Amino acid sequence: MSRILDYFSTLVAEDESLPLTETTLSLAQDAYPDLDLQSVLAEIDELVLRLRRRMPDDADIRQKVGILNRFFFRELGFASNLNDYYDPDNSHLNVVLKRRRGIPISLAVLYLEMAEQFGVPVRGVSFPGHFLLRVSTPDGDVMLDPTTGHSLSEAQMVEMLEPYVASAGDSVGRALRLLLQPATRREIVARMLRNLKAIYLQTERWQRLLAVQQRLVILLPDNIEEVRDRGFAYARLDYLRPALEDLESYLGDRPDAEDATVVESQLHELRQRTRHDNGE
Repeated sequence: MSRILDYFSTLVAEDESLPLTETTLSLAQDAYPDLDLQSVLAEIDELVLRLRRRMPDDADIRQKVGILNRFFFRELGFASNLNDYYDPDNSHLNVVLKRRRGIPISLAVLYLEMAEQFGVPVRGVSFPGHFLLRVSTPDGDVMLDPTTGHSLSEAQMVEMLEPYVASAGDSVGRALRLLLQPATRREIVARMLRNLKAIYLQTERWQRLLAVQQRLVILLPDNIEEVRDRGFAYARLDYLRPALEDLESYLGDRPDAEDATVVESQLHELRQRTRHDNGE
């Protein structure tokens, strides 16, 4: 295993101690292998120091959120990268910090880091299509859009959810309540990786896809589907032996999987190529 993956494995080893900002920043090492992570983390700390000068000691939660929002969105200018939403760099925190542009989840990670340092009880919410922030206040929870800092009404969230729910009406309301549960740090990292996975699949960047799959298998060791997808990525790059091992592991665990025929077909082709390469 490479140095970069060893480091990632250490970061995600335990749920309780998983450092969200450092872990999500480490994803950028696949694209920027010489990235100085500690330097980027120091940049974030410097922004927190700037914010601290604006934060009164006696500020309550709502005041803290208001000051944080003005600093994050107005002064620093963080916003969604609408011009190039599917740029992989929107998921790389080093670039998001530099450009002040990202996607909801990468902006949310930076916002969460700053909020945590000021005792603001904010959690990420893995909402379909648009990651959200959930702030706990004495008057109840408030949902924020991490690209603008604006609070979202239930009607707005129902409208955002409708494309992802089969039928409208009360079922959307029920789905909404379930989907507003806070995400774990591991779930946030997984969603960031799956965003990159979708981009690299679409653009056929197989080496980058494999790097993402390696991380997903480490992050989600009980998810055999990620092992399968790593096998397909290996196959795309002609890494025949590891591809065979992963796909055989998948079928061994899920012999009756819906895609078993597809996987068997890929295995048959890989075995033929292996025999050919071995001169059989």
